[in-house]
Amino acid sequence: MTSEERVVELLAKYDLKITTAESCTGGLVAATLINVPGVSSYLKAGYITYSDKAKHRILGVRKKTLKKFTAVSDKVAAEMAQGAAKREKADVAISVTGLAGPDGGTDEKPVGLVYIGIFVRGKVRVKECRFDGDRENIRKSAAAEALRLAQKMILKRCGE
Repeated sequence: MTSEERVVELLAKYDLKITTAESCTGGLVAATLINVPGVSSYLKAGYITYSDKAKHRILGVRKKTLKKFTAVSDKVAAEMAQGAAKREKADVAISVTGLAGPDGGTDEKPVGLVYIGIFVRGKVRVKECRFDGDRENIRKSAAAEALRLAQKMILKRCGE
């Protein structure tokens, strides 16, 4: 069973609604979930908030947070997940923000640095990840890891 199939199975088991808020993955997490038949009963929306303005306007990420920590940060990933869940009244939200490259990286924040936020029933967890490869590989790796983390967090918060 794939991670996305397992996530949808858990959404069904615990009657949870999910939403996504993506930056560097550009909707890949939502698109991967959509590959699973029956997900329409659980997936409320998927947001691609690539710009800081969109993160603020759509998800409610604070301008202060964006300015102080930049979009590629654990704080922004957390606010993205919380904002998406709040906007959609969802039980679960997955957020992804990072640098897919090939440019834009710095010594402090290199290409491949990605923050994944998982919100489940009022609690949010953020994981810092570092992925190798080209832009496509980084995006695919980030989406796959986001779904694995969502699966773990749903199980942790909902029992089993």
